[in-house]
Amino acid sequence: MRNLIRKIQDYWLADASFVTLLIMLITAVFILPVLMEVSGHGLRIFNILLLSVFLSGIFSTRSVALIAVSAILFGVHLTLRLIRFGDNPYSFYVLENVVGVANILVFIFINNRLLFRDAVVNAYRIIGAINIYLLLALMGALTFEIIHAATGSSLGGNVLLKGSDSDYVHFIYFSLTSLTTVGFGDIYAVNTSARMLSTFLSTVGILFPAVVIARLVGLASKPS
Repeated sequence: MRNLIRKIQDYWLADASFVTLLIMLITAVFILPVLMEVSGHGLRIFNILLLSVFLSGIFSTRSVALIAVSAILFGVHLTLRLIRFGDNPYSFYVLENVVGVANILVFIFINNRLLFRDAVVNAYRIIGAINIYLLLALMGALTFEIIHAATGSSLGGNVLLKGSDSDYVHFIYFSLTSLTTVGFGDIYAVNTSARMLSTFLSTVGILFPAVVIARLVGLASKPS
């Protein structure tokens, strides 16, 4: 068992794991929202995939502290999901998404460390930077869910929010358009919290590529 755990950890610490994570994130951000609109299985797959992404964070670092934090957050998130989807009247929707956002933030920190862990710059590291960008979009979507659940409003325009997991389709769309500063205008923030989050995502969306590209170029230009 210990050898199996070590092999899994070695894989997630290798550059090749960035490709696996990219596939998982592309599925969660771009593909599953479409499936969620046409099939009830999309929501189930999304929950499994999201938990799988968080689980990978436990094996993506050798830091005992980060492993412990990731494991605790994953355990709490899994427990809250099982409670909500189990045969009981209890649900902790806001807390569940708060834990999810915390898990994503820790995972972003872990992947940022992996991205710049040495002076190597290759195609895998570029993919790693894309992964962090998509994780920021996912974090934005879950935070919009928290805002809507806590205040009863978040987004307006050409959108009908039901206050359920199916709203993820609209939240990830608005999070991506905010992060990329596209702003089609068909959906917009309707309260202060949502507006500030949208503005924050737009700011990060502008600064992140510039900072990461500058850092990667700086590493690539260093003499070996």
